[in-house]
Amino acid sequence: MRALGIDGAWVLEPKVFPDDRGSFHEWYRSEEFREATGYDLTLAQANCSVSRRGVVRGVHFSDVPPGQAKYVTCVRGTVLDVVVDLRTGSPAFGQWEAVRLDDDTRHAVFLAEGLGHAFMALTDDATVVYLCSTGYAPDREHGVHPLDPDLALPWPESVAPVLSPKDAEAPTLAEALRTGLLPSYEDCAARYRSLRDGQGLEPPERPIDPPSAGA
Repeated sequence: MRALGIDGAWVLEPKVFPDDRGSFHEWYRSEEFREATGYDLTLAQANCSVSRRGVVRGVHFSDVPPGQAKYVTCVRGTVLDVVVDLRTGSPAFGQWEAVRLDDDTRHAVFLAEGLGHAFMALTDDATVVYLCSTGYAPDREHGVHPLDPDLALPWPESVAPVLSPKDAEAPTLAEALRTGLLPSYEDCAARYRSLRDGQGLEPPERPIDPPSAGA
């Protein structure tokens, strides 16, 4: 797993083995995950969404603690997956990282608790599966508008975005910040430490690189 420019986000770039029958790859390995993050992935829920071209889901996040970490891949078609740092006080607050997930490269993204998540389907029937560290709890689930011009997420101009009513009514980043909706970086860091401490694991070493994408 390779660390992205936002603390708490990684991308898995597995080796895919194709042959005349199809292909094989390992899309999750606990040892590799633990080495990257410093703790084990707790699995509480597994989700699958199917979206037509242009559908945008997100930007979604949960209250911390406990938050909801997600391990995401696309098993059919193509999506543009985006991780957004919504943690107030974070050095990368308002920054984002975008990763193309598709059924060819078989990449996957992990985002820790407190980070925002969104994706746009670039093909019809784009099928995304994701593992979640906590179950769905509507009273702790929130969103930021995915078309907020201040975030300037990199949705392709050639694809018209399709939003659910809930996502279309989500606040902007500035509104969410003003109303105290966003998680704090301090609370999220404490959550990550508690996960490592509970398993007696040391935090992984990370490269000191600035985020590669802007707000």
